[in-house]
Amino acid sequence: MTVIEGIVEHGDQRGRLLGFPTANITVSDEEVSDGVWVALVRLGPGRWAAAAVSVGRRRTFYGETGPKLLEAHLLDHNEDLYGQEIRVELQVKLRPQQAFPDVQSLTEQLHHDVQQACDWAASHYPGLVSAASTETSATGPTSSNMSYA
Repeated sequence: MTVIEGIVEHGDQRGRLLGFPTANITVSDEEVSDGVWVALVRLGPGRWAAAAVSVGRRRTFYGETGPKLLEAHLLDHNEDLYGQEIRVELQVKLRPQQAFPDVQSLTEQLHHDVQQACDWAASHYPGLVSAASTETSATGPTSSNMSYA
């Protein structure tokens, strides 16, 4: 299992605009391989959240030249995390990073990724996601499954 710890930083807030707000941590090239993951995120002592996590350079927007970033979309969580240290434990790799031809294609894939993360969390850590998250994430984020940082 790969573990990344870091301070949540401000990003370009594109995830929030797409309906998938994220907690962002800059990572080094050697720290973790690019991809989309299901993760557990420790927010503090005894406080955990499940997340859909993207690690990479945001190729749809920056090609191969963007800074490498870990972006965690926390499920069933809505708290300002800027400046806080979090611990991200990558559990299962869902797919490799890829560039999408347009924002709509990216958003459709994000819905699918979040659904997979919800399903995995519900079967492995049912206390971390609500039934509403697993039922609605396929159709889009709602106030019950959105997070932000």
